[in-house]
Parts: sequence; C-alpha cells; structure tokens
Amino acid sequence: MAAHMANVEPTAAGDAVARAVADAHRREWAFVLAATARVARDLDLAEECVQDAYVKAMHNWVRDGIPANPGAWLTTTAKNKAIDALRREQTLQSKLPLLVEPDEIEMDDPALEAVADDRLRLIFTCCHPALAREAQIALTLRLVCGVATAEIARAFLVSEPTMAARVTRAKKKILAARIPYRVPEAGELPERLDAVLTVIHLLYTTGHTAPTGLQLVRHDLVERAMDLARMLDALLPDKPEVRGLLAMLLLTDARRATRTDPGGRLLLLEEQDRSAWDGAAIAEGRLLVAEAMRTGSPGRFALQAAIAAQHAAAASYADTDWPKVLMLYDALLVVWPSPVVALNRAVALAMVDGPQAALDALEPLNQDPRLASYHYLPAIRADLLRRLRRTDEAIGAYQAALRLADNGAERDFLAARIEELATG
Repeated sequence: MAAHMANVEPTAAGDAVARAVADAHRREWAFVLAATARVARDLDLAEECVQDAYVKAMHNWVRDGIPANPGAWLTTTAKNKAIDALRREQTLQSKLPLLVEPDEIEMDDPALEAVADDRLRLIFTCCHPALAREAQIALTLRLVCGVATAEIARAFLVSEPTMAARVTRAKKKILAARIPYRVPEAGELPERLDAVLTVIHLLYTTGHTAPTGLQLVRHDLVERAMDLARMLDALLPDKPEVRGLLAMLLLTDARRATRTDPGGRLLLLEEQDRSAWDGAAIAEGRLLVAEAMRTGSPGRFALQAAIAAQHAAAASYADTDWPKVLMLYDALLVVWPSPVVALNRAVALAMVDGPQAALDALEPLNQDPRLASYHYLPAIRADLLRRLRRTDEAIGAYQAALRLADNGAERDFLAARIEELATG
C-alpha cells in the first residue's frame, strides 16, 4: 500500500485520495475481503483482488472523485476482479466451496446491516481450532487487519519468509479442511472466542507500543483493535470476557494522548497528566468492568480491565490502591499463569512491599526462556535496582534492555536513564 501511495500525484486531490484510501483500508479492509472471499472461494485470490482494488482506488479516485461509499466501491471492484480471474482460469466449478453458504445475500449493498457480522465470520474462520494458535493470530492480523507480513514477522520474532510460509500453510489448511465461513454455534463458541479475544488484544498491544519505528504508538492498529472489540461486544453482549476486553482497551487507551510529551519523549504512568485522560472512555470502561466482574469468576480480560480501572480511578500514581492491584494480579495469575503477568505483578509488589521484594520475585523470571528477548524484564529490573541505589547494576540492566528494544521512543527513554545514572 505505501509503495503505491507514492505514485499518487502530490496535489490537493491526490492528498485527499491518499487519506481516503488509508481510511478505507483501516475501516473497510475486513469487510471487503470477507465479501470478496465469498466469490473467490480462495483466500489467496481474495486477498490479491482486494489489494488490487485498493491500488486501483488510488488512481481512479483522483480522476473520478472519492465515491460516497468507498467500502462499496472497493467491494464491487475486488469482487469483479475475482470473478474475472475465475473466468480466465476456467476453474469456477473446480474450486472447493470454502467460504460459500447457500442463499447468501450480497455484501456490497450499503443498505445492509450485516457488515459487522460478516467481519466476525472472517475472524472466527481465521481462529478455527484446527489451526495452531500462532497461525490463528498471524492469519487474523494479515487478513482481518491488513497488517503487513513483515510486521507480523517482527512481532513473532521470526523472518518474513518464515511468517509468509506460516500464513500460506494456514490458508491451505482452511481450504483443505473446508472450514466453514460462519460464526460458531453456541456450543462451539468457548473454544473459539478466547482465540478471537487474544488476537484483538495482541493487535491493540502491537499498536499501543509499536515493536519498531520511531513513534511510540501505531494509531491505525490501535483504532482497528478498538473497532473490532466494539463490533464483538455489539454482537456478543452477554459474554463477560468480551466486555472485559473492551473495558481494558478503553481504560488503557484513555491515556494515549499523555504517553509522550510534545517532543515524543516517553512518559511513564506516574508522569502523565491525568487531567488530560479521556474521561468519557474511562467512565464507559469502568461501567463495563462492573458488568464483566458480576459473574463472580472473572476471566483474564475482565481481571486485566479491573486492574486498569484501579489506575484510572486514582488521583495519582502513588494514590493507586496498590494492595487491590496486587490482589487482582494474584487472581489473574491463577486463570492465566503467564510470565508477563508475573512480571507486571512484580511492579505492583514493589509499590506494596518495596523494590527489594519485587527484585526477589523477578529471580525465577530471569531464568524463563519465554522472556529471554522481552526487553521489559531487564527494564523493570533496572528500575528496581535504580530505586535501591544500586547504580552500576541498574546501568547494566538498562543496557541489556536497550539491546533488546527496537521502538525508537523506548530506546530514547532507556538511553536517557543510562546517561542520567552514569552522570549522577
């Protein structure tokens, strides 16, 4: 997409088209792909046709003007390309019926209200339990969210060819297994819903702190994740974990504007201007937390949302109810025994029992191979050592974190801490 954008003439009309295409890519990609896949009956062909439609839009909209319904224009264009391709290859009858249901209505009619439901079908198709969890996540990021294969590869710490092969194998498995294109029945939902929630959470996390680049936040990924979480909540309003995920994203994203200063410098939670947090998002998130926690046995997303709500409710970082946060992390570790959760729990433990207690809690995590390349482990360890005035050890830990970090804003923050400690 970016390479083709460069071919649009740098005029006022070209700039407007570039913005419109980028907006349509963020808002309409999943819908356009889902509708095209019904015609193509092949995810590879559908993706190729959708990409071609976006490229065509960049040029045609400069000449003809931006259509009133960009999503419908893109859908029609992509579907027509798929039909033409099938006719040329004369393989329409030989294609396996991958994504077709009988008596399906057309999806490019702007009067239809089934757009969100169709995108959800695509998500659940990608997150079918027949696929490995990593393949589910990678395929959803690629097809539903339009994330480039290279970016997905960086998130998984593998090479781009490896990730491309992984995505291709997943598509072929969907085709060979004739995985149906639908939202699961009630009995099938539990084994599929957690994967969908995980994918949306990972998408948000990837945008919240971009793995690479100079900017701290990838706003496009954050907004895609928010859109998907709202869509899922609208379609499955009785699922506490869906409510929990949406609440967690709202409460976390309410701080987005305050996470860096005007110069792009990273600001820690205790440095942020809480008066500039999004009050409406916090109010909505806290209400959703209350609904998600009513079950009496909250899951991992509801518990994470409850932790975020504690931060949002406090007048300052120090005023946070840290014993309550620590208790919530203990509960979260029971339902989700993740080393990342244990690492975050150590931060809360430091606020309750002091940095040495937290440093002791990190000892087993230092040996966990799952965190070997996770730069937040040495960064948190460095901060605890700094607070204990063990300066040389803190510098060494910050340097270890710096070697692992790829995001420019985070690297600048870590380098600044090293310099600060080195100069006294």
